[in-house]
Amino acid sequence: MKQIDLKAFSDAVKDYFDLTSFLIPQAEAEEVIREGISFRGTNMLVLIMAIFIASLGLNVNSTAVIIGAMLISPLMGPIIGIGLAVGIQDFDLMKRSFRNLFMAAAFSIATSALYFLISPVNEGHSELLARTSPTIYDVLIGFFGGAAGIIAIGSKTKGNVIPGVAIATALMPPLCTVGYGLATWQLNYFLGALYLFFINSVFIACATTVGVKAMKYHVKDFSNPQRARRVRNTIYTVAILTMVPAVILTYRMYRVNAFQTSCAKFVDQEFSFPATQVLSYKAVRGAGGDRTLTVTLMGRVLPEDSLVMAMTPRMEQFGIGGTKLRIIQGDNSMQMKPGELTSSMVRDIYQVTQSTINAQRQEIDSLRAVAAVTARNDTIGATISPEIKVLFPQVRDIAVTRGIVSNVDTRRLDTVNVVLVQYRSPMPRPQEEKLREYLQARLGYRSIDIVSSTRLTSRPSTDKKSSKQDKR
Repeated sequence: MKQIDLKAFSDAVKDYFDLTSFLIPQAEAEEVIREGISFRGTNMLVLIMAIFIASLGLNVNSTAVIIGAMLISPLMGPIIGIGLAVGIQDFDLMKRSFRNLFMAAAFSIATSALYFLISPVNEGHSELLARTSPTIYDVLIGFFGGAAGIIAIGSKTKGNVIPGVAIATALMPPLCTVGYGLATWQLNYFLGALYLFFINSVFIACATTVGVKAMKYHVKDFSNPQRARRVRNTIYTVAILTMVPAVILTYRMYRVNAFQTSCAKFVDQEFSFPATQVLSYKAVRGAGGDRTLTVTLMGRVLPEDSLVMAMTPRMEQFGIGGTKLRIIQGDNSMQMKPGELTSSMVRDIYQVTQSTINAQRQEIDSLRAVAAVTARNDTIGATISPEIKVLFPQVRDIAVTRGIVSNVDTRRLDTVNVVLVQYRSPMPRPQEEKLREYLQARLGYRSIDIVSSTRLTSRPSTDKKSSKQDKR
């Protein structure tokens, strides 16, 4: 077995990540970035149009419209400019980029606030709500998006990286949501979306700085290394301080998701009753650590106190011990608050009711099929009697029935078709086989068991005697 050459292997791996032959000159890349920093004339008008489009998309909750606004927006320019300026120590470029980013953000917020002030629809949809709860994942998206952006700008083959970065980092929607919060005086929208925009901007700039260092761009100002070090330290400090709240929010989100997942398993496995169904449930974990699980039941009313007493100890098995359990059902549904019956609960009621109706309809159809078979068997004897009288004159009475046979050893059930026959005179064996073949063909059964009986007319004769006694 040959010994692996580690150096050759390492060189082969490094060759895959070698950027030397793929990069454009630094001056050319800088020119592209500097052109995107300016927000005057057409750039400012395009930005305002993109803000209106994004606001409309958020207003009507349309993801496609929001993506279109992200592609139109030129907001990435000054942010990448800040990262480049820090990397090459161009402090004039840094001031210009900060000034243009501030002006672009201010115009964007003002435009969005103006739109939402005059818009007749002021309800917060899911696309708006998604811009108010930043987490560590947004930090990672901003960083890797910025890294992809600077690599694309500095490479010979641009591809479709820049549009993809604009969509992934989502700079426009948070600014529109800031304007929405300002127009409607909702502080949670304003602060949450502003923080998300700040996260994206900071980490796109940080990734750009790291990318510039990795591509070994030359430094512009060598005269003041202390100032450059101070700026870098400030940027890194801001990045760390920006990340801390996102980490805390992510941890809280993880705890809430874990709690809700455990509650879902608990309700799914424990709340299973024959005549009672779970309509909906709501798991709430408060900021102070208070946890509440509200389960709404429909169907047969269960004793609430006994149900809570039985279910509370089982919560420990699902990791939700100490959670307050609240049961809502027929006898206490009037205790619900006026706004607690949400549209989702109404939809759940409709779905449960519809499934119950469908199940009952299937059961009715099944019973009708059984009744039809029974009615056919009850009347088939009278239907075929004239034919049997001509073909098999030995037959006096006939009855067609279907029975369920149970095997004593295996308890296996099977269905058999039985014909009870009373003969006027003994029928030869070949003639009885012809009778069986006739009945199979006439009735459409694969197999039939013919059983000779001597009691088919016993009841009618008894009925005649009893009727005669009644007349007397």
